[in-house]
Amino acid sequence: MASQISEEEMRDQDVIEAFVVFLRGIGFPNLMVDRWPDEENRQTKEIDAIAGPFAIEHTSIDSIPHQHRNDDWYLRVAGGLEQEFSDSVDFHLSVILEYDAIKKGQDWDKLRAALKSWVSSNAFELPYGWHDMILPVDPPLSSPFRLRVRKWKEGPRGVFFPRFAPPEDKTLSERIRKILDRKGAKLAKYQRPGTTTVLLVENDDIALMNEAIMLSAIREAYPNGLPDGVDKLWFADTSIPENPRFCDFTSGIVGVCY
Repeated sequence: MASQISEEEMRDQDVIEAFVVFLRGIGFPNLMVDRWPDEENRQTKEIDAIAGPFAIEHTSIDSIPHQHRNDDWYLRVAGGLEQEFSDSVDFHLSVILEYDAIKKGQDWDKLRAALKSWVSSNAFELPYGWHDMILPVDPPLSSPFRLRVRKWKEGPRGVFFPRFAPPEDKTLSERIRKILDRKGAKLAKYQRPGTTTVLLVENDDIALMNEAIMLSAIREAYPNGLPDGVDKLWFADTSIPENPRFCDFTSGIVGVCY
């Protein structure tokens, strides 16, 4: 199974601003971000935003360990290559990379050039069907850079560079607890009458994550209730940046999504 990633993502403040706009539509019509404490105070750990009665801390949870780092590395090698071949082929070619093929210490510029050169030199003569091959790189890498290639007449025309899906990860709830404990500690000092602390947990992965998976992992991490310091816990699904979805996980029983 192969997966692709988007080269666009929302900035942290964009997510918070979108959340505040969302809250305006469900009962807080005049709500706006009043302050960004983390920008005001760089000396100590601060929360991200104050919006009316809400003290808001944002965090992003990777679906698998080091996902954003690995995605960044992948984009350094393959990002934008699809557009370079978009008008030059009349067939569909998927050049599928192993999920962890791109590693620290490799010359990513040479890898990118090798991928582009291989497609330019081989795509048209390649027979239709599936092919397993090693990408030629000069100088050779310490381990072979394997490709699984499929060429066929059906499907959208173009050259595509997906990756195989990553191996199953069983560390999500453990990783969530470590991150949310730290975030809750920052929110705790804002717990006072008239203020509601909000932890906004974001994920932008359209392939490996959804609200049910995230809610289950959070419930496993916190079987007795919310993290210390947190009054409200919301999930932000930003897999479609122009249309983020927000789910109220506060009850810890069911997620109410909008």
